[in-house]
Amino acid sequence: MNIVFHKKFKKLYSKTPSKIQKRFIEQLDLFCTDPFDPTLNNHALSGPLKNYRSINVTGDIRAWYEPIDNDIVFMKIGSHSELYT
Repeated sequence: MNIVFHKKFKKLYSKTPSKIQKRFIEQLDLFCTDPFDPTLNNHALSGPLKNYRSINVTGDIRAWYEPIDNDIVFMKIGSHSELYT
C-alpha cells in the first residue's frame, strides 16, 4: 500500500491548524498499521462520492481517500460540514 496525497489535499492540509495536522499524522500512522481500526471509523461514502472512503481525524475533521490499485490517494481534509456541503 502506497500513501499518496492529491494536490487538493495538500492545499487543504496546509491551511489546517497545526493541532489538526499533528492529529492527522497520528491517525495516518494508525491507518497504515490497521486501516479498519475502530477509532478511524473508516467507511465508504455513497452517492456521487461512492469511490471514496472517509476516516476520522478528530470528532469533526475527516479525511477522504480513494483506493486506486495499490495506492491510497488522500483527496480532501476538512470538517464534516465543509466536506459534505
